[in-house]
Order: sequence, then C-alpha cells, then structure tokens
Amino acid sequence: MAGATVSRTAHFVLHRVALSVPSPTGPESLRPQALFVVQEPWIGALIPKRWAKRAVTRNAIKRQIYIVSQAIEPQLPLAAHVVRLRSGFDRTQFVSATSDALKRAVRTELQALFSRAAA
Repeated sequence: MAGATVSRTAHFVLHRVALSVPSPTGPESLRPQALFVVQEPWIGALIPKRWAKRAVTRNAIKRQIYIVSQAIEPQLPLAAHVVRLRSGFDRTQFVSATSDALKRAVRTELQALFSRAAA
C-alpha cells in the first residue's frame, strides 16, 4: 500500500508503485539485484474478510479482478498494481456469493477502475 492511489470506485481502490530494475554498475550496484527482468505489469488483489466474510465471495471477486486486469494489461504502465476492496457488497442484494448479478456488478466496477487508471 506504499504506492499512490491511482483510481477508486465505490467498492475498490487501485494502488500503483513503479517497478524499477537497478543497473548493475554505478552506485546502485550495491543494492540487491532483481531476480528476474520485469516485462509486464504486476496485478495483486487484497480482499479483506472484513468486507467479504465468506471465502467463496473473496475468491470470486479475486477471479474477476484477474480476468478484467488481463484484458486491460497492455494499457497499464510497468508497475505493481494492487486492487483493494474498500467496502462490502450488500448481502441482501447479492444473496449468493457466486451469483451472476454479483459477478456483473464487480466486473462493471473493475472495468471502470482500470479504465481510469489506464487514462
């Protein structure tokens, strides 16, 4: 969460921190070297139990995050991105954790989140 907040929606926040690969020469050579070359954006998901009590709900939301991020990944800068759930979805409106209505709501909100970040 050390990165800056790039965009936010009603339920999600997207944090970003640049990935830098230190050069092997010069004063930066004393720092630890990267284990591998970074060639694409990194995507992470943080879904606290506080906002999604059931594991099936947390896993369904994470799956949606990774699916939506794959589609928009070429437009994202080379950085580590973390999508964080910042408020829960109403359980009276979305009774089932794997309902199509919940998946649509999550996907729509994530697409808005990533489109703001890519702009």
